[in-house]
Amino acid sequence: MDLKASARAAALAGHLSMRNASAEVKDTSILGLGNPMASMAEERTKASFPIRELTYFLDGGMEVTAVKERMMTELERDPVFQNVDFYDLTKEQLRERTMSKIARLIHYITSEREEVSYLRFSLVGLIDMGLLTRTGVHYALFFGSLRGSASPKQFAYWISQGAAEMRGMIGCFCMTELAHGSNVAGLETTATFDERTDEFIIHTPHVGATKWWIGGAAHTATHTVCFARLIVKGKDYGVKSFVVPLRDPKTYDLKPGVSIGDIGKKMGRDGIDNGWVQFSYVRIPRQFMLMKHSKVDRHGNVTQPPLEQLAYGALVVGRVSMVADSAQMSKRFVTIALRYAAVRRQFTSKKGEVETKILDYALHQRRLLPLLAQTFAMQFSSDEMSAMHRALMRKIDSTDPSDLKAMAVVIEELKEVFTTSAGLKAFTTWACAETIDQTRQACGGHGYSAYSGFGQAYNDWVVQCTWEGDNNILALSAGRGLVQRYLDVQRGAKAPPQTEYLNKLARLKSAQAGSRQIDSVAVLSEAWEAVAAAVVSKAGESFIALRKKGLTADEAFEETSQQRFLAARIHTQCFLVLKFFDRISSSGPEIKPVLTDLSYLYAIWSIENDAGLFLQAEFFTSKQIDEIRELCNLYCRKVRAQAVPITDAFNLSDFFINSAIGRYDGNIYENYFTQVKRQNPSKPQAPYFENVIKPFVHRVPEVEVDAEELDEDEA
Repeated sequence: MDLKASARAAALAGHLSMRNASAEVKDTSILGLGNPMASMAEERTKASFPIRELTYFLDGGMEVTAVKERMMTELERDPVFQNVDFYDLTKEQLRERTMSKIARLIHYITSEREEVSYLRFSLVGLIDMGLLTRTGVHYALFFGSLRGSASPKQFAYWISQGAAEMRGMIGCFCMTELAHGSNVAGLETTATFDERTDEFIIHTPHVGATKWWIGGAAHTATHTVCFARLIVKGKDYGVKSFVVPLRDPKTYDLKPGVSIGDIGKKMGRDGIDNGWVQFSYVRIPRQFMLMKHSKVDRHGNVTQPPLEQLAYGALVVGRVSMVADSAQMSKRFVTIALRYAAVRRQFTSKKGEVETKILDYALHQRRLLPLLAQTFAMQFSSDEMSAMHRALMRKIDSTDPSDLKAMAVVIEELKEVFTTSAGLKAFTTWACAETIDQTRQACGGHGYSAYSGFGQAYNDWVVQCTWEGDNNILALSAGRGLVQRYLDVQRGAKAPPQTEYLNKLARLKSAQAGSRQIDSVAVLSEAWEAVAAAVVSKAGESFIALRKKGLTADEAFEETSQQRFLAARIHTQCFLVLKFFDRISSSGPEIKPVLTDLSYLYAIWSIENDAGLFLQAEFFTSKQIDEIRELCNLYCRKVRAQAVPITDAFNLSDFFINSAIGRYDGNIYENYFTQVKRQNPSKPQAPYFENVIKPFVHRVPEVEVDAEELDEDEA
């Protein structure tokens, strides 16, 4: 190599050089890092409350905690659920393992009470979101549709066929189409009644009507609940649901007229075999239409329910469960980030001293501790939402459909649950996605490692913002419901509990914090009610003004989309704050102080994020907004002292956390290094050495031209 080439190589080497990291394990205290395990133990000595009591409060009682811990032990000890190599699995390996786990879970599903199964699946979702979804496609969507939309006789039939046990049949849910997602009413698959044969003909009229994203379809499903347009005697009665066999359960051969394929690699949740499905004039018995609500008899007479909205009551359960999932998943990742921050040390003000825990930096507290408080808010709102949904479903099941007055009351409650669940599903799943990303960033470079857990979880999680209703569409739907509720109140009706603030519009319009203490339940509750009332009123008044200008209702709703979105967001935020306060009012004296600090932090941080709206509503002055920022710092400091004990109350073992840097004992560096070596054993040569590296390193040098030789002779 000539001198110029050597100089270029040296410069490049200098540009790319890195200090060699020694593989030798050293005493970290020598490096100024202290002892990570001692640092973690120190955090737990700061607990000002009985951790176990907070666990019982979060779980809903000591008995529930005992059941959860038994389930956690069963899962953790089961070799089928081992997860040490989870972050290194291929798509094919994930799918095979997921099916093996379902086979193991079926024993519990069929032998436990339904509410116990829900508890188990909340834990399963922490281990493997793809497993939760693949199982949920059958039980929540397929079986849930049978239970919610089949007549009693039909439901008994499908139970006899093995639907409850996944025995002899595995179900999927054919709703989404290639060209239609959120607009369910616009689905184009058809179900045409053939009166001559007493059958429905299920058909995909064009490629856009291909069923798409169908979980379980590619490999495992034998049957589906298919959403298709009911066509009888040439008349379109809208979208109904039909059970359609896809495969022979014994041979797994596709049924005649059914075409299925795999949609391939996705952003996440590769344990689910999502597929596409096309129907080419597939015939099914008339009785395979689910007829709890709409009915078609042997002669093609169609009976529509007087209150068809009831058919969608069962579908709300998906939204409700995702609010709970948001809280559960946030627990996992705030735990990882806070444990890491409690033992990770960086920088010191004096040479020779132990470096500072990053959790002791004010900005780091601002990054993480409001997310911890938000996790509590999401859980308590989820608990309330679940109770609302259970009460609604009991009322739907017990109310006589012929009693129109009673059914009208049920419909009003259904609207309220729809609006509340739509807003909560949208804004909590978004909040959880943001939590995963922000906690990852708070863990620096190590957060980017697959073994920290953040990357896989984020990719697996964010689909929650799209399925079961795209979050933007759901937010607009919730906003529409709020505008309609405002119009009802203007006509003299009384708003239900979830929008109680609309019953006191006049008082809230002039409400101000005044000289009252800001960090109090009374002031913070009123602040959020005043702003929610203001944004909902503004959206409602804008709608009224547009209608007076001659716009149709749909046009006026479209024109106020941004205001409806804002109304939904602030209403949901208000719900989260108020339900947090409501819940801790029932807490015991030993845990109430720490819960109060968390609730104040959440309410104040949320106000800070929307300070402009509170100024616009004139509830707070500009000076008070400055005070709110200081209060946010104050409550971050208060919660910081209890941060690790609070996350311990989530009661998640290292198996469920599954993060190299989120260990309970704080021994993050040795654990991380051990996992990296175990999953990536050193080899003398890379597998692509002979084909790529060696030819590159030993390539024939190119002929170089000295640029000076190209200069014109100056002579």
